[in-house]
Amino acid sequence: MTDIIFSECSPETAAEKTVALLRSMHLTVSTAESCTGGLISELITSVSGASGIFELGICTYSERIKTEYLGVPAELIAKYGVVSEQVALSMVQGLKQRSGADVCVSVTGIAGPDGGTAETPVGTVFIGFDICGEQFVRLPQLWKLDDLSRCNIRRSAAAYALSVIENKLSEVNRKDER
Repeated sequence: MTDIIFSECSPETAAEKTVALLRSMHLTVSTAESCTGGLISELITSVSGASGIFELGICTYSERIKTEYLGVPAELIAKYGVVSEQVALSMVQGLKQRSGADVCVSVTGIAGPDGGTAETPVGTVFIGFDICGEQFVRLPQLWKLDDLSRCNIRRSAAAYALSVIENKLSEVNRKDER
């Protein structure tokens, strides 16, 4: 679940590649974002042709909204904390149920500069995915970035999420071509 950071390209380039792949595969995408504040949705919709693949983008910043709109159980948040693998997975499951998109991504984390602890430092970001029915959560090691500014953590989380989607869809596409 914990992944090394990789930044093969800018968030904008990652969005372009992801949108092109989604379009070529005739798939749709939805997002449920907390600490990225809608940045992934913004990046996707800034690409020409995104209207053909983008279903829904929701910024579920508060615990109440995560519970009311995505169906994240309050007990889950109380037990594991809002910044957790369990909550990211529950967010993406709720998003999938509500949007029906082929690809769903959720983000919950600490973008800083405040809010971090020794156990959960600034840069802790859990990203949930449902890609063509495969559900999983990733934890990029954003706390290891040289630049721990809020802007850089948000952009790095968005780029990471888009890159994971692109990589997974490329795997699926290669299997389908065989």
